[in-house]
Amino acid sequence: MGTVQMKDGTSIFYKDWGAGPAVVFSHGWPLNADAWEDQLYYLASNGFRVIAHDRRGHGRSGQPWNGNDMDTYADDLASLLDTLDITDAVLVGHSTGGGEVTRYIGRHGTARVRKAVLVSAIPPVMIKSPANPAGTPIEAFDAIRAGVLADRAQYYRDLSLPFYGYNRPGAQVSEGVRDAFWSMCMMAGLKAAYDCIRQFSEQDFHADLARFDVPTLIVHGADDQIVPVEDSARLTAKLVRQATLKIYPAAPHGLPTTHKTRFNADLAAFAQA
Repeated sequence: MGTVQMKDGTSIFYKDWGAGPAVVFSHGWPLNADAWEDQLYYLASNGFRVIAHDRRGHGRSGQPWNGNDMDTYADDLASLLDTLDITDAVLVGHSTGGGEVTRYIGRHGTARVRKAVLVSAIPPVMIKSPANPAGTPIEAFDAIRAGVLADRAQYYRDLSLPFYGYNRPGAQVSEGVRDAFWSMCMMAGLKAAYDCIRQFSEQDFHADLARFDVPTLIVHGADDQIVPVEDSARLTAKLVRQATLKIYPAAPHGLPTTHKTRFNADLAAFAQA
């Protein structure tokens, strides 16, 4: 574990486990690198070097008032890769982290990247508009903002149910997973968490996706209640050259946890190929 200083002085925390080909992880909102523990342990135990950082404002990283935007998230990732001199990396992004990985490639290219993996990811664009009529109405994102400001502790607790599909009939609910989710959410600074809502909801990644020139695995749950698959993964798969799309039946947004056995195997196979 260590930290890297960004140009504006923000400290970015990261984990660095194992040895071998590098797999670098970007987490979802408003979590941190611990959300990837199942994947980090599995891959590091099977011949990979795994690196996962806490996004600025989240987890153990610094909490600046400014800079909570997608371009800066991508530049922070670039600084981390540059500082650690990572080459031939497999970049893996979940949800908002999928946007971060996509914007990284859009801004910095693939000189350090061998492959990319987008999991339950937000691209191409989430918000409903004349150009994206199947998107999510802005009122839904305004409700998130209101919930976070009014009582973020309760909001995050409630969010864990649809995040993991625990609100579905017959779901096997893990209260431990819900507690872990809540704990990670509460480590995010309020300003960073609030600012990030606009970043995951309103950013348009079409131009970034056009710059993808490496093999890309797109994984999404068919029952994702947070980022609906029809307006995300299926569209992204049509825009990215060398894309492989895998839809997990009945899987929720938090599939790296709920479907970790299948996802770990798919991720390792893709990274090894």
